[in-house]
Amino acid sequence: MSLPAPTLETERLRLRPFVDGDADDLFALQSDAHVLRYWDSSPWTDRSAVARFMEGNRAMEAGGTGARVVMERTPDGAFVGWCTFNSWNPGFRSASLGFCLVEPAWGRGYAAEGAGALLRWAFSTLDLNRVQAEADTRNAASARVLEKLGFVLEGTLREDCIVDGVVSDSWVYGLLRRDWDQRTS
Repeated sequence: MSLPAPTLETERLRLRPFVDGDADDLFALQSDAHVLRYWDSSPWTDRSAVARFMEGNRAMEAGGTGARVVMERTPDGAFVGWCTFNSWNPGFRSASLGFCLVEPAWGRGYAAEGAGALLRWAFSTLDLNRVQAEADTRNAASARVLEKLGFVLEGTLREDCIVDGVVSDSWVYGLLRRDWDQRTS
Protein backbone atom coordinates (compact mmCIF):
# COMPACT_ATOMS: atom_id res chain seq x y z
CA MET A 1 0.00 0.00 0.00
CA SER A 2 1.48 3.34 -1.00
CA LEU A 3 1.05 6.49 1.06
CA PRO A 4 1.40 9.47 -1.30
CA ALA A 5 2.67 12.70 0.24
CA PRO A 6 -0.26 15.10 0.60
CA THR A 7 -0.58 18.71 -0.46
CA LEU A 8 -1.98 20.72 2.45
CA GLU A 9 -2.69 24.41 3.04
CA THR A 10 -2.54 26.30 6.32
CA GLU A 11 -2.96 29.99 7.02
CA ARG A 12 0.64 30.77 6.01
CA LEU A 13 2.06 27.57 4.56
CA ARG A 14 1.69 25.10 1.73
CA LEU A 15 2.89 21.58 2.44
CA ARG A 16 3.58 19.62 -0.73
CA PRO A 17 5.58 16.68 -2.06
CA PHE A 18 9.25 17.27 -2.85
CA VAL A 19 10.19 17.98 -6.48
CA ASP A 20 13.61 18.05 -8.16
CA GLY A 21 13.53 21.86 -8.07
CA ASP A 22 13.84 21.72 -4.27
CA ALA A 23 17.39 20.32 -4.47
CA ASP A 24 19.29 23.59 -3.87
CA ASP A 25 17.11 24.67 -0.93
CA LEU A 26 17.27 21.19 0.57
CA PHE A 27 21.05 21.02 0.27
CA ALA A 28 21.44 24.49 1.81
CA LEU A 29 19.28 23.44 4.78
CA GLN A 30 20.86 20.05 5.37
CA SER A 31 24.42 21.37 5.00
CA ASP A 32 23.95 24.16 7.58
CA ALA A 33 25.96 23.08 10.62
CA HIS A 34 24.18 25.55 12.91
CA VAL A 35 20.73 24.26 11.92
CA LEU A 36 21.84 20.64 12.35
CA ARG A 37 23.78 21.06 15.60
CA TYR A 38 21.16 18.96 17.44
CA TRP A 39 20.50 16.57 14.56
CA ASP A 40 21.17 12.83 14.61
CA SER A 41 23.53 13.01 11.63
CA SER A 42 26.26 15.29 10.32
CA PRO A 43 25.55 18.18 7.96
CA TRP A 44 25.73 17.22 4.31
CA THR A 45 28.97 17.97 2.51
CA ASP A 46 28.22 16.12 -0.73
CA ARG A 47 25.36 17.05 -3.08
CA SER A 48 24.74 13.36 -3.78
CA ALA A 49 22.96 13.31 -0.40
CA VAL A 50 20.08 15.19 -2.07
CA ALA A 51 19.43 12.31 -4.48
CA ARG A 52 19.55 9.79 -1.62
CA PHE A 53 17.09 11.90 0.39
CA MET A 54 14.70 12.21 -2.58
CA GLU A 55 14.93 8.46 -3.26
CA GLY A 56 14.23 7.83 0.44
CA ASN A 57 11.09 9.98 0.12
CA ARG A 58 9.88 7.94 -2.88
CA ALA A 59 10.66 4.63 -1.15
CA MET A 60 8.84 5.70 2.02
CA GLU A 61 5.74 6.67 0.03
CA ALA A 62 5.82 3.58 -2.20
CA GLY A 63 6.25 1.32 0.82
CA GLY A 64 3.42 3.03 2.67
CA THR A 65 5.63 3.82 5.67
CA GLY A 66 5.38 7.59 5.59
CA ALA A 67 5.36 10.89 3.76
CA ARG A 68 7.80 13.80 3.79
CA VAL A 69 6.68 17.22 2.58
CA VAL A 70 8.21 20.60 1.81
CA MET A 71 6.94 23.52 3.87
CA GLU A 72 6.82 26.75 1.87
CA ARG A 73 5.34 30.14 2.66
CA THR A 74 2.08 30.65 0.80
CA PRO A 75 2.55 34.32 -0.21
CA ASP A 76 5.95 33.96 -1.91
CA GLY A 77 6.64 30.21 -2.17
CA ALA A 78 9.82 30.55 -0.08
CA PHE A 79 11.26 27.25 1.19
CA VAL A 80 10.81 27.08 4.98
CA GLY A 81 11.89 23.48 5.57
CA TRP A 82 10.32 20.06 5.65
CA CYS A 83 8.16 17.89 7.84
CA THR A 84 7.91 14.11 7.92
CA PHE A 85 5.40 11.53 9.03
CA ASN A 86 7.35 8.27 8.99
CA SER A 87 7.74 4.79 10.48
CA TRP A 88 4.00 4.21 9.94
CA ASN A 89 3.12 0.82 11.42
CA PRO A 90 -0.50 -0.12 10.63
CA GLY A 91 -0.38 -3.08 13.03
CA PHE A 92 0.61 -0.90 15.97
CA ARG A 93 -1.29 2.11 14.53
CA SER A 94 1.78 4.22 15.29
CA ALA A 95 4.20 6.52 13.49
CA SER A 96 6.85 9.18 14.06
CA LEU A 97 6.94 12.89 13.33
CA GLY A 98 9.91 15.09 12.52
CA PHE A 99 10.70 18.52 11.07
CA CYS A 100 13.64 20.66 10.03
CA LEU A 101 13.44 24.39 9.25
CA VAL A 102 15.79 27.01 7.84
CA GLU A 103 17.09 29.32 10.54
CA PRO A 104 15.26 32.47 9.33
CA ALA A 105 11.98 30.57 9.90
CA TRP A 106 12.74 29.77 13.55
CA GLY A 107 10.56 31.32 16.24
CA ARG A 108 7.74 32.26 13.85
CA GLY A 109 5.38 29.35 14.55
CA TYR A 110 6.00 27.63 11.20
CA ALA A 111 7.12 24.33 12.75
CA ALA A 112 3.95 23.95 14.83
CA GLU A 113 1.76 25.15 11.94
CA GLY A 114 3.27 22.73 9.42
CA ALA A 115 3.59 19.76 11.76
CA GLY A 116 0.05 20.38 13.02
CA ALA A 117 -1.28 20.23 9.46
CA LEU A 118 0.58 16.98 8.81
CA LEU A 119 -0.77 15.53 12.06
CA ARG A 120 -4.34 16.52 11.11
CA TRP A 121 -3.85 14.75 7.78
CA ALA A 122 -2.40 11.63 9.41
CA PHE A 123 -5.04 11.36 12.13
CA SER A 124 -7.86 11.87 9.61
CA THR A 125 -6.39 9.61 6.88
CA LEU A 126 -5.09 6.66 8.87
CA ASP A 127 -6.36 4.57 11.75
CA LEU A 128 -3.62 6.16 13.83
CA ASN A 129 -3.43 5.81 17.60
CA ARG A 130 0.04 7.11 18.53
CA VAL A 131 2.66 9.45 17.13
CA GLN A 132 6.14 9.60 18.61
CA ALA A 133 8.76 12.32 18.22
CA GLU A 134 12.27 12.77 19.56
CA ALA A 135 14.28 15.90 20.29
CA ASP A 136 17.84 16.34 21.44
CA THR A 137 17.75 17.37 25.11
CA ARG A 138 19.68 20.54 24.22
CA ASN A 139 16.99 21.58 21.74
CA ALA A 140 14.45 23.39 23.92
CA ALA A 141 12.82 25.06 20.90
CA SER A 142 11.84 21.74 19.30
CA ALA A 143 10.59 20.49 22.65
CA ARG A 144 8.34 23.58 22.91
CA VAL A 145 6.94 22.91 19.42
CA LEU A 146 6.09 19.33 20.34
CA GLU A 147 4.46 20.39 23.60
CA LYS A 148 2.47 23.09 21.76
CA LEU A 149 1.13 20.31 19.50
CA GLY A 150 0.03 18.29 22.54
CA PHE A 151 2.92 15.83 22.77
CA VAL A 152 3.80 14.61 26.26
CA LEU A 153 7.38 14.02 27.41
CA GLU A 154 7.62 10.30 28.12
CA GLY A 155 11.29 9.78 28.85
CA THR A 156 14.92 10.27 27.97
CA LEU A 157 17.08 8.07 25.78
CA ARG A 158 20.49 8.39 27.37
CA GLU A 159 23.49 8.72 25.05
CA ASP A 160 21.47 7.48 22.08
CA CYS A 161 23.30 9.56 19.44
CA ILE A 162 26.95 10.04 18.67
CA VAL A 163 27.49 12.53 15.85
CA ASP A 164 31.03 13.57 14.95
CA GLY A 165 32.20 12.29 18.33
CA VAL A 166 29.60 14.25 20.33
CA VAL A 167 27.40 12.09 22.55
CA SER A 168 23.88 13.33 23.22
CA ASP A 169 20.63 12.32 24.85
CA SER A 170 17.15 12.53 23.33
CA TRP A 171 13.77 13.23 24.81
CA VAL A 172 10.95 10.95 23.66
CA TYR A 173 7.52 12.53 23.21
CA GLY A 174 4.21 10.82 22.52
CA LEU A 175 0.85 12.00 21.25
CA LEU A 176 -2.19 9.74 21.49
CA ARG A 177 -5.28 9.96 19.32
CA ARG A 178 -7.54 10.57 22.33
CA ASP A 179 -5.40 13.54 23.36
CA TRP A 180 -5.35 14.87 19.79
CA ASP A 181 -9.11 14.49 19.50
CA GLN A 182 -9.61 16.42 22.76
CA ARG A 183 -7.39 19.26 21.50
CA THR A 184 -9.10 19.53 18.12
CA SER A 185 -12.75 19.04 19.12
